[in-house]
Amino acid sequence: MKRIFYTLFSLLCVIESYSQGCVAVRHMSCAATNSLSSAEYFKQKNGQWQVSMGYRYFRSHRHFVGDVEQTQRAEAQTEVVNLSHALDLGISYQPNARLSFGINLPIQYNDRSSLYEHYGNPAAGSGVDPAANRFHTYSQGIGDMRLSVTYWMRNPYKLPKFNFALGLGVKLPTGKYDATDNFHKLDKEKHDYLINKPVDQSIQLGDGGVGYSLETQGYWQIAKKTTLYFNGFYLFNPKETNGVVRSPEATTIDLVTGTFSVADQFAGRFGFSQSIGKGLSLMLGGRLEGVPAIDVFGGSKGFRRPGYIVSVEPGIAYMKGKFSAAATVPYALYRNRTRSYADRLDPLGVKHGDAAFADYLVSVNISRWF
Repeated sequence: MKRIFYTLFSLLCVIESYSQGCVAVRHMSCAATNSLSSAEYFKQKNGQWQVSMGYRYFRSHRHFVGDVEQTQRAEAQTEVVNLSHALDLGISYQPNARLSFGINLPIQYNDRSSLYEHYGNPAAGSGVDPAANRFHTYSQGIGDMRLSVTYWMRNPYKLPKFNFALGLGVKLPTGKYDATDNFHKLDKEKHDYLINKPVDQSIQLGDGGVGYSLETQGYWQIAKKTTLYFNGFYLFNPKETNGVVRSPEATTIDLVTGTFSVADQFAGRFGFSQSIGKGLSLMLGGRLEGVPAIDVFGGSKGFRRPGYIVSVEPGIAYMKGKFSAAATVPYALYRNRTRSYADRLDPLGVKHGDAAFADYLVSVNISRWF
């Protein structure tokens, strides 16, 4: 049981919320393990340090309006494709068995290809090869840094079968939120020229606002080798917009959607972990993540693509001594691009933007205690 607790604690904070497409869920993974089990803690002195590293990958290309997939986009080859790679670096300090302080910083590389942002989507029957209109924009660099503190509500020394922790966090706008790249355009004579402007919100490295998070995580041992786990996360972003004009080349700027919104986001996981011996555990659970249309605090104007993803999340974990590793592959079961604040202002009530989602996300995390 002690080994199960240690392995589980090493994995509970793997709640990485990361954009799985045009719904810009920022990278907010808990970089550091929040607690050791009592057995492992007794073997070491107070003042524990942990370093961790996580890798994330996804490819989004399936467009949805509400929960209806726009299959015609793929058939016409006009879909938007986002490729994202992220390396999350973290360190935590644990002054005692119940309290921990953590810091994490993501490093990202994003590649977005589309037609409509450049020459525009070719009209049906025009004979234009969509591949000739598809160009790429990129962003790379550090994302938004996150500082957090977590406290376990029951004493881990007593090895309770049920325990949960509450946490607070601050997200700092260290990621570039106005990254730009070159976009291809055609003049009246159909000659190609380039303009430099902000890349799409979904591949911006940060959101430009200071945010505050509430989170929880916990476990319940329901059998000798079987444990239920859960965690949840909500990021409050009080700032309404970051002032970045989406289309500076336009003659007029839309007062509602002309700049990027600084949106709230949320994530949650729930599942079971089964120990199979020799430090290995199998996991199976569910996962929810997304961006709301309306923020809890502050205004909700600005451009955003709200929506959420429900996934099944299988995974495997390994622990030996002070080293632990885990790999999960959440696979989307349900995707919904909800109506945004701007959509809801439509007097006819029919406006509903779309967004592209990924089929799955690959997540690998390793950590080491010192």
